[in-house]
Amino acid sequence: MKIMVCVKRVPATDSRIKIAADGTSLDTTSIEWIVSPYDEFALEQALQIKDADADTEVVIVSLAPAAATKELRTCLAMGADSAIHIKDDQANTRDAFTTASALADAIRDAGADLILCGKMAVDHDQGQVGTLLAYKLDLPCVTEVRDLKIDGNEVIAERAGGGGTKETYAVPLPAVLTVTKGDKEPRYANLKGIMKAKKKPIEELEAAAGADHMTVKVMELPPERPAGRIVGEGVDAVSEVMRLLREEAKVL
Repeated sequence: MKIMVCVKRVPATDSRIKIAADGTSLDTTSIEWIVSPYDEFALEQALQIKDADADTEVVIVSLAPAAATKELRTCLAMGADSAIHIKDDQANTRDAFTTASALADAIRDAGADLILCGKMAVDHDQGQVGTLLAYKLDLPCVTEVRDLKIDGNEVIAERAGGGGTKETYAVPLPAVLTVTKGDKEPRYANLKGIMKAKKKPIEELEAAAGADHMTVKVMELPPERPAGRIVGEGVDAVSEVMRLLREEAKVL
């Protein structure tokens, strides 16, 4: 079985975000870059399948700037077999359609049995690339999968339903799944994995030139949260708090 896992290089979730001088992008001078956490969940699902079947091949696919080799090596150190680096220095500003198109071009003829993506990247939080990729490849898709297993020529995918219920889908292979947090925590790369990763192959492709369908006109940080105020102490403050919630906050 061949599993291809799409990953994105994103700013670390604890990065202090600054807007660049152009007003439409991030100032990246002091940003630490990581693999998007939901993509790590997807990779862990693939590696669990590989642990159970040594003949499984796990390939990382990423549309990313040339400097993203570190993040790809991290995935290889975790246990992936190889990587495909679609080089694009504007990758982090590409829209979902352009990103999915580039990934589809690299995956279409690769003979993948299963394609996994994180449910969304933590920089844009759009959650569109996985479903657009399935559309581009004309494959069935299940989103926000918490757990999965291979059963013959099908993948059994479990996701959360409404009202705390569980939904289970049997989907013919090949298929595209987007993965969310489940019971399987991403593994850490050990020293042996890090040393092996240095020798694992990374195929480099150039992203096809193409215009984005969506552009950012302006980027702004959210306004500063107003300072809190003390309206009283103990039970004496209850009536005033209720008045403020009703008349100012208008939540009652």
